[in-house]
Amino acid sequence: MIPSTVTVIVVNWNGGAFLDECLVRLRQQSLLPARILVMDNGSTDGSAERAQQVQGVTVRMLGANLGFAVANNRALDECDTDLVALLNPDAFPDPDWLMRLVSAARTYPDVAVFGSRQMVHGVPATLDGIGDVYHISGLVWRDGHSRAKCTADDVAGEIFSPCACAVLYRRDALVRAGGFDEDYFCYVEDIDLGFRLRLAGRTSLYVPNAVVHHVGSASSGGQHSDFSVYHGHRNLVWTFIKNMPGVLFWALLPLHVLLNIITGAQFSMRGQGRVIWRAKRDAIKGIPRMWRKRRSIQSGRRATTSDIWRVLDKRLSYQKKTPPPPMEPFTKE
Repeated sequence: MIPSTVTVIVVNWNGGAFLDECLVRLRQQSLLPARILVMDNGSTDGSAERAQQVQGVTVRMLGANLGFAVANNRALDECDTDLVALLNPDAFPDPDWLMRLVSAARTYPDVAVFGSRQMVHGVPATLDGIGDVYHISGLVWRDGHSRAKCTADDVAGEIFSPCACAVLYRRDALVRAGGFDEDYFCYVEDIDLGFRLRLAGRTSLYVPNAVVHHVGSASSGGQHSDFSVYHGHRNLVWTFIKNMPGVLFWALLPLHVLLNIITGAQFSMRGQGRVIWRAKRDAIKGIPRMWRKRRSIQSGRRATTSDIWRVLDKRLSYQKKTPPPPMEPFTKE
């Protein structure tokens, strides 16, 4: 049996029965975590109080909804294990999920981040995602979302970054990167962190046999709610500004501006014009603050421009139901 050196962090906000089930699944893992830490963002549905009754679970009552980024950073401050796993309350792991991730971390000591294979809960053989993609325009998406699983999805490989719904990090890499950006509140903060780890010379691995079943957006009103659209599309701009290396930043900036204009028009036609343009307005207002962060991030960059260009998606169009291109084998160092 692999000794447990991992803390599992679950950020909860009115997770209800999803949190109950998530904690049951965690207590049934073949590799039990050294600690399960629930960070509760001011829930009012009784889920945090029920979690306090679960053996082996520590609950921190934050008293208000401070957001995904702040809650995880506060949890990270009190973690003393070498590895830290994040799990959403609406993600239900298979019994060997944690063991598979920890085993991968031991097999690949030079890799900093390990992503899970996310399946859509209740929909057999349908993927929720196998890692996050960062396009040269600054658009991001979850690779494989909503398409049927295929044999290529059973192969481990390098990804741009994992979805923080179900992920394992080396704690020292998180600390050095400064954790999640608390200005983001939620949405895209995991891709921003993944980009910063990339710039620091760290890599991410998709672990196909580490499986969770994900409901998705259970607490935020759905992927197309005003809340999700606002935070996601504001934070897209900030992620591009902070992280895209100099030569690529200026070369790809026109494409990023075009992306924002097109998405603004699309959401306006769907009746969400007010929220999408408020997101872009607030993104622009935040540029001076993000530019200061950019200076710090880029000054410590270890990855070359070609390293970053290699892992950006360059497809001219995106069809989520099309299987991804074969991943290059990820070899041990």
